[in-house]
Amino acid sequence: MKQLLLDWGATPPQSLDNFVVGKNAELLALLTSLATQDSINVKPQMVTIWGHAGSGKSHVLQALHTETKGLLLTPKHAVSEFAWSADQAMYLLDDCDQLSEEHQIAAFVLYNQVKDAGGSWVASANQAPAQLKLREDLRTRLGWGLIYELHGLSDDEKLDALAKSAESRGLSLSPGVLPYLLTHFRRDMPSLSAMLDALDRYSLETQRPITLPLLRELLQSGEATTSP
Repeated sequence: MKQLLLDWGATPPQSLDNFVVGKNAELLALLTSLATQDSINVKPQMVTIWGHAGSGKSHVLQALHTETKGLLLTPKHAVSEFAWSADQAMYLLDDCDQLSEEHQIAAFVLYNQVKDAGGSWVASANQAPAQLKLREDLRTRLGWGLIYELHGLSDDEKLDALAKSAESRGLSLSPGVLPYLLTHFRRDMPSLSAMLDALDRYSLETQRPITLPLLRELLQSGEATTSP
């Protein structure tokens, strides 16, 4: 069997438009307004988003970075990069629960500078600010502004989102394909969407419909990694 190479690192560009909303409509509306902060009707905000791994925190921060050219920072960035600039209106801090002691000090200073300058700040964490094991001054600052829990999608919401994505692209899926994919593959939406793209390409290459046997064949081909 000719195998189809799957590049799992090449996920679709992350945007607010392709973020699956689920129970996060209010948060998405806020982030969309921040993405258009050149409007006179948009006020700067200090926001902390928290949720479990895979809920989409990095997705929305990357989307804001792309759409606003905001400065995106993570624990992997050098402390020296946590620097305020008068030319920057949006600051984004991902995975702040993983910051080192030095990074926490730099983030605290940067937060104050952004707030004093009237900029916008959006941070993400795996817990609500009150539960974070950070320096008290930074933890307190993260709790000053708006706080949103980013709710992950239920299995039914994931299936619905995948079905709508397939329908929008004119894909015909046999019954059972999506439930099987959800239980035998990575469960985050970027990976599931990438697998849907791979199924489409594999179907075209082999000139076979997208059925459960085709999906099983692709998953077992050695090119895809199944979920634990």
